[in-house]
Amino acid sequence: MEIIVQPDAGAAAPIAARIVARLVREKPGAVLGLATGVSPVGLYEELIRMHREDGLDFSLVTTFNLDEYVGLHPDHPRSYSRSIRESFLDSINVTKENIHIPDGMADDILALCARYENEIARAGGVDLQILGIGADGHIAFNEPSSSLGSRTRIKTLTEQTRKDNARFFDKEEDVPHHVITMGVGTIMEARTCLLLAFGKKKAQAVAAALEGPVTAMVPASVFQLHPAVKVILDEDAASGLARKDYYKWVYDNKPDWQGF
Repeated sequence: MEIIVQPDAGAAAPIAARIVARLVREKPGAVLGLATGVSPVGLYEELIRMHREDGLDFSLVTTFNLDEYVGLHPDHPRSYSRSIRESFLDSINVTKENIHIPDGMADDILALCARYENEIARAGGVDLQILGIGADGHIAFNEPSSSLGSRTRIKTLTEQTRKDNARFFDKEEDVPHHVITMGVGTIMEARTCLLLAFGKKKAQAVAAALEGPVTAMVPASVFQLHPAVKVILDEDAASGLARKDYYKWVYDNKPDWQGF
């Protein structure tokens, strides 16, 4: 696990973007796992800039979204399908047929989840999975107590997660109770995971995930068992880490060949 601490989210975004861009340049047909929410916004903005100004080519890339609300149409203003399209996919040259997003309106959710897992396998697996972390340590919508071996499935959101996400809706009552999410086991099969966290509200979860015990009560702690995880934090999100100074020293003294 490589932990990179930057002064703020603005300084972190270009580093995250260079990690993604290097993969896409080295493997034009890369499979990217995409997250929605606030954390990856700066990353997506920088990748869009690279596409427009530097010719970063996404034409052969395949994408899989982490999750979606059950009951929201893909065009609903608060659906993750619409969010990822507006924040990223509509601004790059990814092929429409290569975009995969769970359908929150599916009649048979169990069949949808099984099909989603099969589509990931047929694509050759996820090369790089972009992730945020919830204030309670959840990843995607795998709430605390989720099985660390879980697969894509329907989950019931905690009241805390619904309250945290209420700012994106007109009122808290509008936040769906159920979601479709990649499982922890599915996420762990990605060849590389790129975890982004910014702000003081994430500090406790980040410390528990990166320096605490591995436990289903903090799903993100499973990344301690992954062979290739890069974590990019701002100072606030890193403020609870006991070894923050060491992580900063390691990054500042990387050999040139390990740079991004």
